[in-house]
Amino acid sequence: MGRLSRFFYDHVGQTSDAPMGLEIEKAEGIFLYATDGKRYVDMVSGVSVSNVGHGNQEIIDAVCKQVQTYMHLMVYGEFIQSPQVEFAKLLTDKLPSQLNCVYFVNSGSEAVEGALKLAKRHTGRTEIVSFKNAYHGSTHGALSVMGNEFFRNSYRPLLPDIKQINFNSFDEIEQITERTAAVIIEPFQGEAGFIAPQKGFLNALRERCTEMGTLLLFDEIQTGFGRSGELFVCQKYGVTPDILIVAKAMGGGMPLGGFISSQEIMSAFKTNPVLGHITTFGGHPVCCAAAKAALEYIYNNELIGQIESKSELFEELLSNIDGIKEIRREGLLISLDFGTPERCMEVIGKCFENGLITETFLFNEVSIRIAPPLTTTEEEIRYICDQLRKSII
Repeated sequence: MGRLSRFFYDHVGQTSDAPMGLEIEKAEGIFLYATDGKRYVDMVSGVSVSNVGHGNQEIIDAVCKQVQTYMHLMVYGEFIQSPQVEFAKLLTDKLPSQLNCVYFVNSGSEAVEGALKLAKRHTGRTEIVSFKNAYHGSTHGALSVMGNEFFRNSYRPLLPDIKQINFNSFDEIEQITERTAAVIIEPFQGEAGFIAPQKGFLNALRERCTEMGTLLLFDEIQTGFGRSGELFVCQKYGVTPDILIVAKAMGGGMPLGGFISSQEIMSAFKTNPVLGHITTFGGHPVCCAAAKAALEYIYNNELIGQIESKSELFEELLSNIDGIKEIRREGLLISLDFGTPERCMEVIGKCFENGLITETFLFNEVSIRIAPPLTTTEEEIRYICDQLRKSII
């Protein structure tokens, strides 16, 4: 074991007994380069973070320019900082008109926490409805609405007044009542194994929330910023939430999250009490500069318009491989089902040997994910699928 590896295990907090432990010295495009010289394809994009690829020069230039101007100045919300303001304007201009106000935080879990608080404060209610097999983060509030008891049980008691229903169950929507402050949902489920909403389900959910005066929260932390083939899944399905929760790819590789709502709803944080939600580093100017550059890159290079054809090419090249039980996809969120956890882990191991980094899902151990950077070229997709074929057959 090398010096750095030893320090990694001795001094960095671990989340499992068997971390991958791969030491990377450089990342560029869709590739990660290990210290032994081996090249790996990042097929998970750091879990849907690196949408515009690793080492994107426009992101690097934006970060360097902002570092030379200023970094942290004051806790969020006090000073007018151009990277925050300009990015907020650029982002909201691309969204439905009622989603016009961004509250910046540092991560997805923190964005979920803020959104839940905002919904309770705005409605004056306490009940929150979430969905089974949903993932929303690991902090206490986010964990409370997570849809898997295995990951929650050791941390009880969690938030009270949480009700969980089944994704795609039209009948269970009726459990949303006038007591319900918020419904939080991944409009396209991530850790469940990339599960799409049934036709009309999101519309029915929107209608019920409106009828009950309940705020609808869409967690698009994993699906956002072009990955689905639209900027956000809500736009793809034509259903607008009251609060849109974002992070991951938002920062172009820098840590950034946010929740987006209307000025009317967001104003609940101004009074009773003042400073209803606060953060020191949320909307860090360097992160916002990177985020603005990333969003501009997506549009300037017309990446969103290329996503569906890339997704179709993956399916075309993988559909005739024996052993794949099912292919599920929404843009460059692609799941391959192998039927058993054992077979799945065998394929992941072979992928690693063949220079592909992939993984299973937290709540689906029989499928692996394919979610490479949106910049992945057709030639690179063919290479990935060739290596996948070698790993499967």
